[in-house]
Amino acid sequence: MTDRKLAPETLAIREQVERTPEREHSVPLFLTSSFVFESAEQARALFADEIHGNVYSRYSNPNSEELIRKVCAMEGAEDGIATASGMAAVFNVFASLLSSGDHMIAGRALFGSTHQLLTKVLPRWGISHSYVDTLATEEQWNAAIRPETRLVFIETPSNPGLALLDLEMLGGICKARGVLLVVDNCFTTPYLQQPIRYGADLVVHSATKFMDGQGRTLGGLAVGRKELIEQNRFFMRHTGPAISPFNAWVISKSLETLGVRMDRHCSNALKVAGHCEQQEGVERVLYPYLPSHPQHALARKQMSAGGGIVALELEGGLERARRFIDALELLSHSPNLGDTRTIVTHPASTTHSKLSEEERQQVGISPGLIRISVGLEAVSDIIADVDQALERSR
Repeated sequence: MTDRKLAPETLAIREQVERTPEREHSVPLFLTSSFVFESAEQARALFADEIHGNVYSRYSNPNSEELIRKVCAMEGAEDGIATASGMAAVFNVFASLLSSGDHMIAGRALFGSTHQLLTKVLPRWGISHSYVDTLATEEQWNAAIRPETRLVFIETPSNPGLALLDLEMLGGICKARGVLLVVDNCFTTPYLQQPIRYGADLVVHSATKFMDGQGRTLGGLAVGRKELIEQNRFFMRHTGPAISPFNAWVISKSLETLGVRMDRHCSNALKVAGHCEQQEGVERVLYPYLPSHPQHALARKQMSAGGGIVALELEGGLERARRFIDALELLSHSPNLGDTRTIVTHPASTTHSKLSEEERQQVGISPGLIRISVGLEAVSDIIADVDQALERSR
């Protein structure tokens, strides 16, 4: 590959594993559980980590290696791992870097399963946590750090309320205090935001979402500093949540169209958000690139576009939200996001239903909140279905 600095969308297309003797243009599937050794000495050296190479697909595989290389190139990361799902990546980071007695801090607005890890799973191993509100000041973040604090974990934008956290501020705090900063970058992908530029030590992704982009498969990634990834990799190899070669191949091929897909997701989402802001029955619209978003300036600073997710607050609460969803004719009702097809979700009763009512209120998940993952259909068709559902749900 050329020595010139290439754009992220070019790297997503041109970063590939070495060609086989068959001279293929598109990387093949390596559907093998293990790899053969050329000699007893090579086997010994591979197991001793003296040389690099494939041994067993739970450790590494050409398809997963290519996926990792692409995302590292796009995020500006030194190394990475690929896991069976996004939550496997999140848990792997926590479990490999935290020990009994450690404390972590998280932005209060988190995906429901991440909240369950912090509140139900990690405490069993003596790992504690504290939440900090999304709009907390630099002084409040600093005050939350204890002597035993090991890492800070955030989502920005958050799921589903699209709250933003200042990456540059948090990167500076964590560096000064000797605390790791881990960022869930799922909603933006590295095409729209690169947290490592602002001081993040690790970035995690649910590749199931926009990276695959077509609702076909599961996958996760953690990328960042090499010495941290080495700890992540050790834990993953011996606990087993590795991505399958097939899923890695699917997601790696999907990254070749990530740029053009995200451009359309963002363009459609901005139009849907702007339109919904003018509609009767919509109490509030949240979208980072709308001027009405309370953190619009921050979004413009650290994101190159607004992303593909729009949140609507409907007048009439839970019953109106249910009627709206049931009235949809074109858009899908699903817990997923980041698909070519527009998806509508009611977080309070699905993805974040395990949170208490008080916990949902603290992160802005009201009974009337609707999350729309805006797809790639003609935006006029998306808007028309939203409009008729709003009318029929009155």
